Amino acid sequence: MSNLSTQVIHSVPVDPFTGAVSVPIYQASTYVQEAPGINKGYDYSRSGNPTRSAVETLIADLEKGAVGTAFASGLAAIDAVIKLLSVGDEIIAVDDIYGGAFRLFTHVYKKLGISVRYVDTSVAENVLNAITPKTKLIWLETPTNPTLKVSDIEAISKIAKAHHALLCVDNTFASPALQLPLTLGADIVVHSATKYLGGHSDLIAGLVVTRDKELGDRIRFIQNASGSVLSPFDSWLLIRGIETLPIRIKQHCLNAQAVAEFLQGHPAVNKVFYPGLTDHFNHDVAARQARGFGGVVSFELKAYSPTAANAFVTSTKYFKLAESLGGVKSLLCLPALMTHLSIPEEIRKHSGVSGNLIRLSVGLEDADDLIQDLENAFAKIERKTATTRLTEASA
Repeated sequence: MSNLSTQVIHSVPVDPFTGAVSVPIYQASTYVQEAPGINKGYDYSRSGNPTRSAVETLIADLEKGAVGTAFASGLAAIDAVIKLLSVGDEIIAVDDIYGGAFRLFTHVYKKLGISVRYVDTSVAENVLNAITPKTKLIWLETPTNPTLKVSDIEAISKIAKAHHALLCVDNTFASPALQLPLTLGADIVVHSATKYLGGHSDLIAGLVVTRDKELGDRIRFIQNASGSVLSPFDSWLLIRGIETLPIRIKQHCLNAQAVAEFLQGHPAVNKVFYPGLTDHFNHDVAARQARGFGGVVSFELKAYSPTAANAFVTSTKYFKLAESLGGVKSLLCLPALMTHLSIPEEIRKHSGVSGNLIRLSVGLEDADDLIQDLENAFAKIERKTATTRLTEASA
C-alpha cells in the first residue's frame, strides 16, 4: 500500500474471534496451558500479551523493520538498546541529546564501564573522526531535541558499518510518518511513543524496532529479562493514537512551518531552529531523507534575560507551559530549566541549548491563532521591558 493513511489503518488487525474493529485489551497476567509448555502463543504477560503484540507488529510494519518491542517508557526502550553493549564498549552520541538519555548514559552506564563521546553528528565527518575500535554504537537523534539538528542517516550508517558499529536512530521527532531510518541503513530505531505516536498526551510508552530478526530477538530477550513492558491498556491507547498519525502529522508540519516563518521575521527573535526553513543547516539533507519537517520549532530571544525568557513562556494562552511534545495541544518550554536541566550548563551551551532558547511543540490548533498567541506574548514582554527601563531611568 502506497498511501500511509491506508497502510496504518489497515495494519491494525480485526479481532479474529469477534470481528471487533478495535484491538481488544487483553487484561490478563497469565494464560491457561493445554499441557506444560503447550499454549496458544502466550503464557505470562511480561513475556507476551496479545494487545502489546498488536502494537509491536504495527510499529515494525510502519518502520519497515523485522521486530518491534514495546516498553513502559521511551527511556526503558533506550535502556534496552544500551544493554546490548558490554563493559569497555563506547557510544558516540549526538551532542544535542535529550536530557533523559544524557542522564542514563552518563550517570548510569558510565559507572558500569560503558563510555560515551558526544559529537556534533550533523557533520558526518565528526563521527568518522571520533570513532575508535571501542565504538560499538552510534546514537543519533534527527532532528535533535531541542535545536533540531539534522544528521545524514545514510552517510553515518556507512561509517558505522565500516567500523562494525551499530547505528541507532531516535526517530521520535519525525515518526515513521515522515522518516524511515532503517531503510537508510540504521540498525535500530527507538521512539518515545509518548510523543507523536500516542499523540494525545495521555500515555507513557517506548518502542524499539530492529532491521534484522537476530538483533530484534536480542532486544526481545532483554525486554523479557528486564520486565519493563508496556501495559495492555497503554498498548491499546498507543494503537488508537497511531491510527490517526498520518493525518495529525500533516497538520503538525503545516502549522510548524507557518509558526517558524512568522518567528523568522520577528524583530525580537535572534534565531529560529526548524529544518523546514531553507537557511537551516542540513535543510537539504532533511528534505532528502524525510517526507516533512515535523512539529517542533525552537527559537532564541534576541535580548536575553532570565526574566524575559520566563515572562514569555508564562504569557501565552494556547501554548501551555509543560514538558513533553507531540500532542494535539500546543506546548512550550525552556529546555535549559526543564527538559535539559540534568545536562551540565557548559555542555548545554556548547550544544546550543542556551538560557534564551524556547522550544515549541506546535499542535493542531488553527495556525493563525497560534501565531497571534505568540505575537501577544512578544508584546507582553516588550511592555514589561519598557516599564523596567522607565523605572530604572527614574530611580
